Amino acid sequence: MNVVLYSNKFDEYLKYDKVIDYDNEAIMELSDILFQKANNELDFIKIAYEFVRDNISHSADINEDIITCTASEVLKAGHGICFAKSHLLAALLRCKSVPAGFCYQKLILDDEIAPVLIYHGLNGVYIKEYKKWIRLDARGNKNGINAQFSINTEHLAFPIRPKLGEVDSFIIYPDPDIKILEKLRKNKTRTELWNNLPTELEYNR
Repeated sequence: MNVVLYSNKFDEYLKYDKVIDYDNEAIMELSDILFQKANNELDFIKIAYEFVRDNISHSADINEDIITCTASEVLKAGHGICFAKSHLLAALLRCKSVPAGFCYQKLILDDEIAPVLIYHGLNGVYIKEYKKWIRLDARGNKNGINAQFSINTEHLAFPIRPKLGEVDSFIIYPDPDIKILEKLRKNKTRTELWNNLPTELEYNR
């Protein structure tokens, strides 16, 4: 699996902004706590990933209707959908100078009740010790989903089924896609968002 960087400037994968707001006090504090638990940078990446995966709920899994978007919103609420959780993980890692970005896959929402293709968000993270980028999916595990931290063999949340029109992408972007952010901001509830999930990316235009 060969990932492709959208930008060749590492600084782009370390910046903060209104969405990846790791200048937020609560995010800095949590990043410090997780970093202190780690033996080294690689261990910190694993700990931060597993924290977001396991301790921040996926909004749909807990039937939460509030939409979160920025990293600090996700942390405060304790939940977010896949895109929002990827924002938090990137913020926690970037806070400790670990380059992190955003990846997208096009998946069927639900084979039975909603067989429509929509986008799913995850992260790309740089592993300095191995001088390589890997993809991590902090969506949150449940029955049928078992994403894990892995350096060599990906263990993401969902298998890609090309015959059904699903598409994988190995591009790692430095910023969340604009159209994704628009969906998170314009829809008032997750119920509303679920009827209007992103089907295209600004990056692909």
